[in-house]
Amino acid sequence: MNKIIYWSITVAVAGFLFGFDTAVISGADKPIQAMWDTSSLFHGLFIMSSALWGTLIGALGGNYPCDKYGRKPTLVLVGVLFLVSAIGSAIAQDPYTFALLRFIGGVGVGISSIVVPAYISEIAPAKYRGRLVALYQFQIVFGILIAFISNFLISGTSGNDWRLMLAVEAIPAVIYLLMVARAPESPRWLVQNKNAIKKARSILIQLGESKPDTVLLAIEKDKKQNVESKLFSGTYSKAALLAFLFAAFNQLSGINFIIYYAPRLFELAGLDVNQALLSGAGIGLVNLCFTMLGLLLIDKYGRRSLMYVGSIGYIISLAVVAWAFSNQTGGVLVVAFVFVFIAAHAIGQGTVIWVFIAEIFPNKIRSKGQSLGSGTHWLFAAAITLFMPYFLEKFSPAEIFGFFTLMMVGQLIFVARFMPETKGRSLENISINTNN
Repeated sequence: MNKIIYWSITVAVAGFLFGFDTAVISGADKPIQAMWDTSSLFHGLFIMSSALWGTLIGALGGNYPCDKYGRKPTLVLVGVLFLVSAIGSAIAQDPYTFALLRFIGGVGVGISSIVVPAYISEIAPAKYRGRLVALYQFQIVFGILIAFISNFLISGTSGNDWRLMLAVEAIPAVIYLLMVARAPESPRWLVQNKNAIKKARSILIQLGESKPDTVLLAIEKDKKQNVESKLFSGTYSKAALLAFLFAAFNQLSGINFIIYYAPRLFELAGLDVNQALLSGAGIGLVNLCFTMLGLLLIDKYGRRSLMYVGSIGYIISLAVVAWAFSNQTGGVLVVAFVFVFIAAHAIGQGTVIWVFIAEIFPNKIRSKGQSLGSGTHWLFAAAITLFMPYFLEKFSPAEIFGFFTLMMVGQLIFVARFMPETKGRSLENISINTNN
């Protein structure tokens, strides 16, 4: 068990790089635009959004190396992409090169959202699988927080402090590469793609599996039962629909809108600039604390229980924020219930999403299913991020939060009527029940 925890933590460091890479660009935002004298449209769509488009591409295509070459080589590839992006964007001499290097880092983010949950789910015992896969989300949140702290400490140290902010990411990227280079391959991938039964058995024993032959029999049975390799063939339609809806609801909660536009949102609620920025920092702290709580609870109470708590928390907090804006009751109430919203997200969708999507697909198409869920997540994230400034001009904050509230009522119905519980069950057992 100790080795499984070690390799799960090691692989989840890719999540730290994900979070760090996503947030670190905030420190380079204004200095880059001033230095290269780019228009707001060019800066937003080309410089700041390049990583986001890379993430979408990585999520949609990351299943190919994951299946073709294995989980471990893909994990190494993720580290290389982050390292190249960190060093390259830090020394870039023009906006086009910078955008390309940020795009490469985004591809690393997208691929990591497929391979990390898939790998950890395939080596973890059912009893602890939830919290071990959820380490990925914890590391994402932790990486975001460390990026903000790093930017704060480096800010003002030199005329080109933004370059150092970006270059710092190379340090955890190198550490991650050195650690993951020694990781074993996924035994389920070895059986499914290489028919390497002996090697898979050896790895299961190394990982501390007490009944390796029983696990191998279940893997081989799953392989024989799930021979269809096309995700949209109809065989896996139920699992595909679950992944799509789960990922779509994640973004239709408004989580990216609130995180990306928190200072603007708090200013609309009547706070001054400094209060808005301080409240934004509070979001990061609440997110981290309740993600940790979700890690502790997911294997004890199950995925659906956390989603019930999160969904109800979403509905209450979003409804109150909508009411506060419609009645102009002031910023304190808005800030308080935005924090409740973040807590509900962290303990529900934030903790569960990568775990659940990694569990519901058979070994044969797990990475393709991850690609569907992750791609849906990032497509909705990109759309909301790009169009929300426009919606803020056309609709009132009360109307926008009312829409998000309605979507979360839909999520609550989804959890109650359609979402299966996967706690404590083997991946092969989940596959049988989900796809039949």
